[in-house]
Amino acid sequence: MNILVLGAGGQVGFELLRALSPLGELIAPTREQVDLADPDALAGVFRAVRPELIVNGAAWTAVDAAETHRESAFRLNAELPAQLARFAAVAGIPLIHYSTDYVYPGDGDSPWREDSPTGPLSVYGESKLAGDEAVMGSGARHLIFRTCWVYGARGRNFMKTMLQLGQERDALKVVGDQVGAPTPARLIAQVTALAVYRLRLGQGIEGLYHLACRGETSWHGFACEIFRQAARAQVPLRLTDQQVQAIPGSEYPTPARRPGNSRLAVERLEQDLGITLPHWEPQLRLTLREYLGA
Repeated sequence: MNILVLGAGGQVGFELLRALSPLGELIAPTREQVDLADPDALAGVFRAVRPELIVNGAAWTAVDAAETHRESAFRLNAELPAQLARFAAVAGIPLIHYSTDYVYPGDGDSPWREDSPTGPLSVYGESKLAGDEAVMGSGARHLIFRTCWVYGARGRNFMKTMLQLGQERDALKVVGDQVGAPTPARLIAQVTALAVYRLRLGQGIEGLYHLACRGETSWHGFACEIFRQAARAQVPLRLTDQQVQAIPGSEYPTPARRPGNSRLAVERLEQDLGITLPHWEPQLRLTLREYLGA
């Protein structure tokens, strides 16, 4: 099976290459090889590769920058998946695409379900929702995973930022009224690989699913757990979790509005794929261990 993987340079993309490599021949062009902002360049890739499966890990992920770079965000988050879906529909092949909790309005305290009403608060969320809708309306066989609070041992993310700040500062303030489930890129890739394996057996799942760790915490709670686990791993830190102060999001204004409620209900994925998703704390331990090279 020829599998076209886009966005392999990102933290999810890197993990996809590791997880999917036993399942087929991976074609993963770099940014230097293919400009994903150029529709003609992408069409050339389709003609040359003739993939049997497309896995789209490419996205505009700079949430705040999207507010002032709307056209670029929509090209990667909406127009690119729409183009991929059109190709998949014509070729009769499946497309796997990744989305975000930012498509929801972020209010309340109940987990969002796949059929919950959408209502993005930011340009980033609007662009991701537009991409989801393009894929779902394309007629292509598709699998969309909406996830949240993605981090990993590679790339820029919250875990690595906290570890750096923990070595530089004596005190820290972190938002405590935004709640979600930290989800490692490794887990996203592993679930994707299982879905692809099932697809090859003719037992594939299709449609929209939520993919996130079990449990919930705030960014403040996530930061405190990072520092606790880092201390157990004997990482030299200047501060402990006791020196991290929780603040409301209103005290940390950003160009793009963040959802207060990023909880995602994952029961549909667990039932249809026959898995139990892990809790976020043990997954943090594994990711931190990998980052530290243990």
